[in-house]
Amino acid sequence: MIGNLGAGKTTLVKGIVEGLGVASEDEVSSPTFTLIHEYGDPPRIYHIDLYRLDTAREVESLGLEDLFQTGNLILVEWGERFPSLMPVPRTEIAITLNPDETRTIEWRRVIE
Repeated sequence: MIGNLGAGKTTLVKGIVEGLGVASEDEVSSPTFTLIHEYGDPPRIYHIDLYRLDTAREVESLGLEDLFQTGNLILVEWGERFPSLMPVPRTEIAITLNPDETRTIEWRRVIE
């Protein structure tokens, strides 16, 4: 997911997690400091935030490559900072906060 701070990335995750019946939106919070949250038992959705990481090495230490292979839904905030570490194919969702406080949401499929 792509968007500035406060654009609504975590709010979107709350809706996805609750909509899939994995957890209530009250159970979903930003993983800014913990980096990865798991939802479901066993985990069915992983919510990852790369905002506080500065290098590809730090991201690689999280084991994302293994998570991407699980077949679970992986929701990554700030993944655009490390495009070479993101899987292909993938869907990117961009959220823009408009001046009137509405949001524009665009998505695109990345296949190469």
